[in-house]
Amino acid sequence: MATVEIYTKATCGYCTMAKRLLKSKEVSFAETDLLSNPEKRAEMIQRSGGRQTVPQVFIDGEHIGGFDDLSGLEMAGKLDPLLAK
Repeated sequence: MATVEIYTKATCGYCTMAKRLLKSKEVSFAETDLLSNPEKRAEMIQRSGGRQTVPQVFIDGEHIGGFDDLSGLEMAGKLDPLLAK
């Protein structure tokens, strides 16, 4: 199973939807809440190529993007192969 990381904020609806999608796939993930860990924001921006919004999702260290990107992979049938690595 792939290693999944997600940067979130507790008040973010898109973050909730991204986590719900991952949980529906029975995928465990490491979550970094930027409200609880504001010092991690610069790390997220650097890793995501400058993106400043949450969520930001990484699979096996590869930047996937936000919720729209994650759900787009799911709709295209490309998410499962990434998660199965």
